[in-house]
Amino acid sequence: MRELFEVIIRLGDADPNIAHILRNHFYVTEQLLRSPQSDRNQRWLKAIAEGAIIGLAATELEAKRSGNGEVVTTKLTPDQNGYRLNGVKYYSTGSLFADLIYVRLLTPDGVVATAILPTDREGIALVDDWDGFGQRLTGSGTTTFTNVRVEADEVILETDADTDVPPYKVAAHLILTAVNAGIIRSILRDAKNLVHTRPRTFYHAVSEQASADPLLQQTVGQIAANAFAAEAIVLAAADALDRFAVTLTDEDAKLAASLEASLQAAKAKLVVDDLTLRSATLLFDVGGASTTKTTYNLDRHWRNARTLSSHNPPSFKAKAIGDYEINGTLLPQGGFF
Repeated sequence: MRELFEVIIRLGDADPNIAHILRNHFYVTEQLLRSPQSDRNQRWLKAIAEGAIIGLAATELEAKRSGNGEVVTTKLTPDQNGYRLNGVKYYSTGSLFADLIYVRLLTPDGVVATAILPTDREGIALVDDWDGFGQRLTGSGTTTFTNVRVEADEVILETDADTDVPPYKVAAHLILTAVNAGIIRSILRDAKNLVHTRPRTFYHAVSEQASADPLLQQTVGQIAANAFAAEAIVLAAADALDRFAVTLTDEDAKLAASLEASLQAAKAKLVVDDLTLRSATLLFDVGGASTTKTTYNLDRHWRNARTLSSHNPPSFKAKAIGDYEINGTLLPQGGFF
């Protein structure tokens, strides 16, 4: 997991959209790798090894509480020896670019389950209607399922023998934090470039050359420190995920390790998101007013970081951490932890 998150940080630096697009792919792949290797799981893992990308269709606006995975209206109906699927999903990040899609659905018996389906199957429509001010290219649009054929062995119940459901879903949320850590790297590179290419400075600056200005040096130094801290924090939380991976045969140890990994990921989010947004603002202290031109597109760092941070509001994370530290209350085990 540490190695994976090192890669995600590098992807976030190169293009946070790409890193975000792959978020659900990495998460579902981890689930399949951790679960018993049934013929079904082996089939999907083989497809992944051959290059297939997985997207997600889970969120429904009918749920009044975001992250409540038990509210599902996208439903299967019996059809001979299989099913038909109908419903609408929102915020289907990465699905526009995916070969397979991981769908949360309701069985005819009213049980919440999932399925992995080819995105080109008849009746699946991927709509590019995401209009957020950041992460604009993640394809986080609407997915509709209209009488889609689903085979019986494509439906995954949480009670299936080949499924392992962890107490906390840590990796999917730490990935967003890792992308923000990558964004600070990109901010640092832009900040250094601005200093080296800045043609002038203020009349009362201590140096006519920007690269010799101690205030600009200080600002770039702070961004560099923020980038280092963010990466170190994310990788420390990734180490907790690696420790969790070796406890899977002991249920008590598994719960304790999963809780610790979730706590570290939640704490990492609070700090790294803040460092990223601060760094995105400091960038304009380096470049001055001329760098606010839309042609430079330097505001993309703040917009992308703000969009990523908004997925799981920090106030709710901080409250849950505080309740645990004060009262020993376990973290929520829903979709956002």
